[in-house]
Amino acid sequence: MVRAEIAARLHRWREVLAGGAIVLAGLWLGSLGGVLMVAIGLAVGLAGVAAAITGLRRMRFQRADTGPGIVQVVEGQISYFGPETGGFVALSDLTALHLCDAGRTWLLTAPPGAALTIPAGAQGADQLFDLFASLPGLDMSALLRAVNHADPAGDQLIWQRRHLTALN
Repeated sequence: MVRAEIAARLHRWREVLAGGAIVLAGLWLGSLGGVLMVAIGLAVGLAGVAAAITGLRRMRFQRADTGPGIVQVVEGQISYFGPETGGFVALSDLTALHLCDAGRTWLLTAPPGAALTIPAGAQGADQLFDLFASLPGLDMSALLRAVNHADPAGDQLIWQRRHLTALN
């Protein structure tokens, strides 16, 4: 049996470890010799590096603390079910994304003045990483910096939709 603390740490590092295992498989394939096996091993190894980098980014996005409520993401719609509040917003309707309360809460705004607050440590909040990555023009490295070095003084605007004006 594995202790609960060790299992939790391994679970947090699971994507990075899987990427490392894929890199090792690529190295093994490349060591079998032959041009074809070296090329296949190189491709598998690069896929493992990409998986490990993505895993590291996801790990930096996840919060160690827990928050109330459950987050669900279904076909571009973000739903939050909390003990006192809740709601939903479609990804296509999002106009701005803020990080509030020293990095403990996401504020998603949509027209007309609708807002959804989601605790960063809520169950399922890790699904927001992929969703936020699909926002047009969002700088993921800036998002990760904001998550890891949240401003305790106030809200941080992470992303805002650019509005196109009609040409006359």
